Amino acid sequence: MDTAEVGDLKAMDEAGFLDGVTTNPSLIAKSGRDFKEVVAEICELTKTPVSAEVAALETAGMIAEGERLASIADNVVVKLPLTIDGLIACQYFKRIGVKTNVTLCFTPSQALLAAKAGATYISPFIGRLDDIGLDGCQLVRDIRAIYDTYYFDTEIITASVRTVNQVTEAAIAGSDIATMPPSLFEKLIDHPLTKVGVEKFVDDWKSTGQSIL
Repeated sequence: MDTAEVGDLKAMDEAGFLDGVTTNPSLIAKSGRDFKEVVAEICELTKTPVSAEVAALETAGMIAEGERLASIADNVVVKLPLTIDGLIACQYFKRIGVKTNVTLCFTPSQALLAAKAGATYISPFIGRLDDIGLDGCQLVRDIRAIYDTYYFDTEIITASVRTVNQVTEAAIAGSDIATMPPSLFEKLIDHPLTKVGVEKFVDDWKSTGQSIL
């Protein structure tokens, strides 16, 4: 789930659909809460990976902030921008055993360098590419091909997902994970023909006058 709203995460967790959480400064700003408190609360709610993004732009600051975030809980994944400073920080965290999510990926070459730097996860932003007339899922296909060729362990987290079709296309393209807001996840389940079918089954069952119990 791509959110900083703990209430939404609790609902997803109770339903058994929460496999991980991604956050970013924009989501935290919308929540209006203290960043570290939100991360700690999310990590207490779930033992799945929780991506928490650094705010620094230089390597030293990213390392300092990343170490602070990683100290919050064992399941924190330090989220780094796909810049040269971010990749240097990524190598550092790889050496000390801290998981990383390298974010804002828009090209296959960026994804290749992130994997070489030891990123645990790479986050291609497909929705933003679609917004400018490009094929976001082609990026996922290209990354999948590169990672399979060179046997990188880096997992692909398709991000900036806006539609149900994008989720399906990312899965077909070979993405390991897709992160999305709870509102989009709910749409994955919904289909008018499913509703019509359930209503028909209910009506037919009532007409029998029977009870299973």
